[in-house]
Amino acid sequence: MAEAKALLPDTIQLVDNIETAVQNADAIVLLTEWNQYRGLNLGNIRSAMQGNAFVDLRNVYERDLVQRHGFVYTCVGR
Repeated sequence: MAEAKALLPDTIQLVDNIETAVQNADAIVLLTEWNQYRGLNLGNIRSAMQGNAFVDLRNVYERDLVQRHGFVYTCVGR
């Protein structure tokens, strides 16, 4: 995070956990395949969000699972 903050000091807000990151968010954009993002509690995340867009650029999640939690799901390459 220190490296990202140095590169983008005034353009993004960095947080320490997913709960804070999604609070009142309009959308989630998943850009990584890291394991900690594979088992997200989608129900809790959706409840914390203002919007319902989920953009999965790494095809980590299955469309029907994400949609069952109330998201509008978009992915690439499928």
